[in-house]
Amino acid sequence: MSRLSALSIDALPSDLKAIMTAGEDIMGFTPNDGLIMARSPLMLKAFLGLVQSIYQPSALDNDLKKLLGLMTSSASGCQYCQAHTQYGALKHGITEQKVAAIWEYQSSELFSPAEREALDVARNAALVPNAVTDEQFTRLKNHFSEVQIVEIVAVISLFGFLNRWNATFITDIEAAPAMASTKFSSMGK
Repeated sequence: MSRLSALSIDALPSDLKAIMTAGEDIMGFTPNDGLIMARSPLMLKAFLGLVQSIYQPSALDNDLKKLLGLMTSSASGCQYCQAHTQYGALKHGITEQKVAAIWEYQSSELFSPAEREALDVARNAALVPNAVTDEQFTRLKNHFSEVQIVEIVAVISLFGFLNRWNATFITDIEAAPAMASTKFSSMGK
C-alpha cells in the first residue's frame, strides 16, 4: 500500500486534471505517481515538461529510450517503474522476448552492439555510487553522437528520479502495468 495515497483525478483542479487525462490517453491508465505528485502542482507541471522533452521525437530511437528506462528501473529495483517500463515497452511494440531478455542483453542476439553499450551505461548509472567507467563511456561514443549521449543520460536520470520517488512512496501499481509485470514474473524474469 502506498505511503501516500493517489489523489482522485476528479478532485484535481481543471489544469491538473487535463494533464492527468492526457497522461491516461498516452499510457492507457492514470499513473498513480502523478496523482501523488499532484499535491505539488508546480512540480507536476515541471515534471511533465521534462518527460515531454525527453520522449519527444529526437535523435535517439524511442525503442532504445524504453529499454533504457527498463534497465535503469530493473537495476535500481523499483517495482513500480519496472512494471511501467515493461508495460510501456510492450505497448510501444518491443517484443516480449526482448523485454524478457533485458538482463541477457550482453549476450542476446536480440540486442544490437549499440543497444548493449547503452544498456551497460544505464545499468551502471543506476547503481549507487554510479559505476559507469571511462571505458564504457568511450564505447558509447563509438555508437552514438554527443546529442544522443545527452539523451541517453537524460532517460537514465529521469528514471533515477522516478525510481527513488516510487520506491520511497511504495506507489501502488496500476492494473495494466501490474499485469505486464506478473507476466514477466511468471516467466522467471
